[in-house]
Amino acid sequence: MLDLTYEAPKPKIIQGAQSDWELVIGLEVHAQVSSKAKLFSGASTEFGAEPNSNVAFVDAAMPGMLPVINEFCVEQAVRTGLGLKAEINLKSAFDRKNYFYPDLPQGYQISQLYHPIVGEGEVLVEMGPGVARTVRIERIHLEQDAGKSIHDMDPHMSFVDLNRTGVALMEIVSRPDIRGPEEAAAYVVKLRQILRYLGTCDGNMQYGNLRADVNVSVCKPGAYERYQQTGDHAHLGTRCEIKNMNSMRFIQAAIDYEARRQIALLEGGGTVDQETRLYDPDKGETRSMRSKEEAHDYRYFPCPDLLPLEIEQAWVDGIAERLPELPDALKARLMDMGLTDYDASVLTAEKENADYFEEVAKGRDAKLAANWVINELFGRLKKEDHSIGESPVSAAQLGRIVDLISSDTISGKIAKEVFEIAYTSGRDPEEIVETEGLKQVTDTGAIEAAVDQVIADNPAQVEKAKQNPKLAGWFVGQVMKATGGKANPKSVNQIVSRKLGL
Repeated sequence: MLDLTYEAPKPKIIQGAQSDWELVIGLEVHAQVSSKAKLFSGASTEFGAEPNSNVAFVDAAMPGMLPVINEFCVEQAVRTGLGLKAEINLKSAFDRKNYFYPDLPQGYQISQLYHPIVGEGEVLVEMGPGVARTVRIERIHLEQDAGKSIHDMDPHMSFVDLNRTGVALMEIVSRPDIRGPEEAAAYVVKLRQILRYLGTCDGNMQYGNLRADVNVSVCKPGAYERYQQTGDHAHLGTRCEIKNMNSMRFIQAAIDYEARRQIALLEGGGTVDQETRLYDPDKGETRSMRSKEEAHDYRYFPCPDLLPLEIEQAWVDGIAERLPELPDALKARLMDMGLTDYDASVLTAEKENADYFEEVAKGRDAKLAANWVINELFGRLKKEDHSIGESPVSAAQLGRIVDLISSDTISGKIAKEVFEIAYTSGRDPEEIVETEGLKQVTDTGAIEAAVDQVIADNPAQVEKAKQNPKLAGWFVGQVMKATGGKANPKSVNQIVSRKLGL
């Protein structure tokens, strides 16, 4: 278990207003289900394909075409619910959400309003070392995505690409538990991390595979507590929804701007209209898109083409048994191995990083392995803007560098030279050490001779060191320099101290 202190949500007080206001945020995260086929057809979900090449007849709403549920997408939604400690509804149903837009061929979206597949859950959001808050999940439902309208290819016409039409989405709806821009971004980061560990969404925000609609409202201090007591959303003020946010930085900036906009309206004697808005990152502001529709505006009704979805508890239990180790559990295990909170957080941020580290650390000193993975490898990869999958040094190779240090075959300083050669050439660490003559000098006789020579050449420095023992480090440095950094540092320190009578 992680040693965490749970904090109640702290209101974000907006500075610069005439009076205090609290910020209330809820998120609807749309996560594309990791599946090779769409929710109701066998069409491919491949990203970057030629426009309108991944479209089945049912996606294009051809007459007489009926949807057929993709069982794997259902399994992915259940797996997500289990990963978020949520209630799995053994019976759910699909509804039609009616609206008209050029990239929605059917004239409706198949979604789940009344009977979602996943009920209430939670996400643990760490707000700093040892400090966490819980954001409640209200529901997760499955729905199909719409297509994409393209307006910048011709000055007189718009084009439609239906490749995304029918792609399976999980809409993960939070309670209005989030109280500030930083917490909103941290929540999305944590949710993305869990989904990637589960393998249910790849989380590529730049491709639109994970995007968030952010609901923002402001209220007077104390109103949120009254909402918690009564469950009445009227205490939270009128909310505005900011659509399709796909950047943590933009999420924070949009929330901050929208909160200030609403406060200025209210303090100026106006009212906040419930509406859908878009964020313009170039101007750093939100702008009105349309009035916010309510459920009845979409004329929801049960989808007549799909029977209610009934699943068995044994099937759910089987999925639960196959769940991978999730980030919080993995982080706790790494800290039990002696890693710091910071090191464990860095290593578990991405599943690929955690897998790489686990291979390096297997059967080795975990702290030493973590230092080399985080400081040397991650530092170099970040500098070159590469991912762990692009590392020219394999986990097995880096593990062998750790072995060479642990066995005193090479020093930490020489290890950096070995790492550099391995990184740029792909050569194996043992071969580098052997052919480049980098083995550490452990022969105490040879080290003692080097110490004697340095002492003999620097009599004045000897007298200073006897007066100030801290100057012994200068002798250690000179010996290391004289031996090309190959002398065992521990042996050098011991011999220098003995020779100087310290």
